[in-house]
Amino acid sequence: MAGHDDVDRLLAEQRAYYSEIAPDYEHCALSAWNGADLVQALEAFAPSGDVLELACGTGMWTELVAPVARSLTSVDASPEMLERARARLQDAGGNVSFVQSDIFEWEPDRLYDTVVFCFWLSHVPLERFVEFWALVGRALKPGGRVFFADDGFRTPDEAIPGGSPSVVRRRLADGSTRTIFKVDHDLRELEGRLAEIGWRIAVTPAQGPFYWGQGSRQVPADGAI
Repeated sequence: MAGHDDVDRLLAEQRAYYSEIAPDYEHCALSAWNGADLVQALEAFAPSGDVLELACGTGMWTELVAPVARSLTSVDASPEMLERARARLQDAGGNVSFVQSDIFEWEPDRLYDTVVFCFWLSHVPLERFVEFWALVGRALKPGGRVFFADDGFRTPDEAIPGGSPSVVRRRLADGSTRTIFKVDHDLRELEGRLAEIGWRIAVTPAQGPFYWGQGSRQVPADGAI
């Protein structure tokens, strides 16, 4: 695993990358995939109540969650991404609020019934995996639920020779490159890793490299949360 300083440096570069790619982000989806299976999984999960969305990006998933949430708080580090999300959700009414913050520095000031994050978990470095899930736990009400969707896709030219398999190099439209985290989780290992830190999450493979997970915190034998 990378050292603390290396993780912080790469996370800063990752934040910069998503700010820079914001205008083109929605054109970067895999051409052979339309997302229907993940959308259906989210709809079947039925997020409800007060919902927290982490790493909302341009609001593609925010738009699906907002109509079924009593309230929706969407957090992202990139002001450029949030600008597009606000524009997309401008007619959604007053139940959506956007927060600009680095997720690893943000702290919830309330509890939520549901936490959702789509295409974010693979960008959480393994060194911050436990820290991130602790944040999710602090944000949830007792009995609260979690849904996430993601992928392990990377092109051959994204690999960094001799580098970590969890880090890739992405090219921007102007030809410059950024190095970001892209963790290709083994789905059964992911379930096991989550169980070890107190979560009961079922992870389901979807079309191609995509998958989704849903579940909640494990309930101790004495019923305490």
